[in-house]
Amino acid sequence: MKFTLSWLKNHLDTDASVDEIADTLTDLGLEVEGIENPAAALSEFVIGTVKSAEKHPDADKLKVCQVDYGEGETQIICGAPNAREGITVVVARPGVYVPGIDTTIGVGKIRGIESHGMMASERELELSDEHDGIIELPAGEIGQTFADYLAAHDPAKIDPVIEIAITPNRPDALGVRGVARDLAARGLGTLKPLTVDPVPATFPNPVSVSIDADTVDQAPVFFGRYIKGVKNGPSPAWLQQKLKAIGLRPISFLVDVTNWFTYDLNRPLHVFDADKITGNSLRLHKAQGDETLVGLDDKEYTFPEGATVISDAEGPESIAGVMGGLRTGVSDDTVNVFVEAAYFDPIRTAYTGRAMKINSDARYRFERGIDPAFTPEGMEHAVRMIVDIAGGEASEVVQAGEIPDTSRAYKLDTDRCSSLVGMDIAADTQRATLEALGFVMDGDMAQVPSWRPDVMGEADLVEEVARIASLTNLQPIPMPRARAGVPEPVLTPMQKRLQMARRTTAALGYNECVTYSFIDKAAATLFGGGDDATMLANPISSEMSHMRPALLPGLLQAAARNQARGQTNMALFEAGDAFHGGEPGEQHTLVTGILVGKTTGKDVHGVSRDVDIYDAKADAEAILAAMGAPAKVQILRGAGDAWHPGRHGKICLGPKKVLGVFGEIHPKILQALDVKGPAVGFTLYPAEIPLPKKQTANRGAATIPDLQAVERDFAFVVDVDVEALTLVNAAAGADKALIEDVRVFDEFIGGSLGDGKKSLAVTVRLQPTDATLKEADIEAVSAKIVEKVAKATGGTLRG
Repeated sequence: MKFTLSWLKNHLDTDASVDEIADTLTDLGLEVEGIENPAAALSEFVIGTVKSAEKHPDADKLKVCQVDYGEGETQIICGAPNAREGITVVVARPGVYVPGIDTTIGVGKIRGIESHGMMASERELELSDEHDGIIELPAGEIGQTFADYLAAHDPAKIDPVIEIAITPNRPDALGVRGVARDLAARGLGTLKPLTVDPVPATFPNPVSVSIDADTVDQAPVFFGRYIKGVKNGPSPAWLQQKLKAIGLRPISFLVDVTNWFTYDLNRPLHVFDADKITGNSLRLHKAQGDETLVGLDDKEYTFPEGATVISDAEGPESIAGVMGGLRTGVSDDTVNVFVEAAYFDPIRTAYTGRAMKINSDARYRFERGIDPAFTPEGMEHAVRMIVDIAGGEASEVVQAGEIPDTSRAYKLDTDRCSSLVGMDIAADTQRATLEALGFVMDGDMAQVPSWRPDVMGEADLVEEVARIASLTNLQPIPMPRARAGVPEPVLTPMQKRLQMARRTTAALGYNECVTYSFIDKAAATLFGGGDDATMLANPISSEMSHMRPALLPGLLQAAARNQARGQTNMALFEAGDAFHGGEPGEQHTLVTGILVGKTTGKDVHGVSRDVDIYDAKADAEAILAAMGAPAKVQILRGAGDAWHPGRHGKICLGPKKVLGVFGEIHPKILQALDVKGPAVGFTLYPAEIPLPKKQTANRGAATIPDLQAVERDFAFVVDVDVEALTLVNAAAGADKALIEDVRVFDEFIGGSLGDGKKSLAVTVRLQPTDATLKEADIEAVSAKIVEKVAKATGGTLRG
């Protein structure tokens, strides 16, 4: 939304500067996006007088001029045909930037003679396209800045242009008068009264208007007046200047007048060439969906079904609320016109404009909601201007439909300003503020003006009061503490766990990802999802049709995209929710990471290798430890189809208490998601980690054993298909209090063991806590280990 300062002053009596107005508008919620101030660009140019003008000795079209601009006579070379002695000119001294030619003036030689400046033309100062000669002023004080001269003699040429951003809830500010009303309510001036002297009717209106019964909700009311005997042509200079200043191209007066009221009073209008209305009748109806129209922009449009159409006896001639038709548009030959002012439903107008891909000033305003009660008055303003400038006689008013009733009132509770906004504003001030904004106070009830569709409740009244009072006056007050002393932790245990998981995983070299919670059905099915319970009713696309059952598919898809772009070695992780149903609460929090490719890039030492299951296991254990999981866990099989059946493990506190899974990703998963292996990963379940028995803000004291640990080696002969993990779990379970660690250090197959047998050697570390172990104690534990392993695997000690 653009307007000039002088345009604003048509509605606001104020002496405020441009900067004061801009600051106030932003504070009121009408953010100023830019200010074009021509005076600032012209402030370095000064007025001078040409004392003499002699022909250049080496150029026929150049003159050597002596110019006085307040610093003594200065020599300037000029090629303008009107450069002569005695004229008053505009001078750019050395060092001054000239916007029209994008040049900073310096001292230079022209055909061997020095020139100390330039005498400017209007085009060089971007005042107009005139460049046949330099500017000649009728008068002017030598040394006076050109900006000051224009301010006194031709202020329109340095009229500042202000551009503001309008939020969708403030359609009233899409007219200059609405902006002026806000500024006046703040106290930055006085709002001038808006009156119109309706043109007396001298004959009946020859054009009839009707609205179909099924279209009344889309076009509730239509007003029109016929004007005969108008003379169309260029608009007055003041109107052209105003429109040009805000970036609109003047076309003809009858067109420009509609643009003027669109921006001035937020009242879109349309002017028909009345002689082109076939049958002297207009009908507002719903489109069937196949009608076509050539718009004023000379493009053909097809109406969508349900759009509001204005038709005459020949067919459609306007897209209601969006754009007029070329067939009934005005031209220089137009002598009789029909002026239309109507109100169209905002939602229907938005649908129509979007379907037909038309952006117009009328659509922009109608779809946000203009003032329906101002419809007849807005038409009268336009008719008065047309008759005063273009002449003619006006008919009686034709009306179809009724103005929508938008009247409503809400109670102003002056005490709520303090509770809702935190500002103490006097009750009288609150009432005065609302009245300045156009509200009518009836006791404590505030009647909402018809131009404010955004005010829909008592809280909106308080918001308006606070906005005009300025939220910059709001004093920050700290909230009272719920209790004295150190406040309780804000984060829940689960939030703390996720925080530690993120920090630890990042510290291990992983890059955090944030993937969509929606994935395609095929990927969801691979991980046990993809059913109707997790299917979206209105998906963004076919690739986002289901809620994710795990975090792995999103990470693997990210890895595939990176591999397609040449990134082969990756460490990615994500902490977030996965979904096992479509109802609230049917979700679980996961921490998932993947390693793809090699551990490092190529190096001279050859330490780079493919990532393997033990990389994933070590990282998973480190993250679980950071989240507070117990150190002693079991590693079991049977994690699911997403993992390699022989190269994965479940980290458990028991058969039913699973803290996480690690291992290689199943090859079929990698193939389906187009990921080139090797790829390993882990998925952890923070919610399964038991909470500490004692809740304390302090970290517990470190427990450092003060007794000597003992290690014993065992070699068991077992069947070749027995998993080492089964043997390790059995040995560890022999005495959970005493056995600290069990690890495999050797495997031997063949030789004297015979077919179908193998030897697994393990080291068992015993850590006493009460007393030093004696040989008898060690032997007793060893016997239990042998017994447990034999029972679990059928193995025997190797002789």
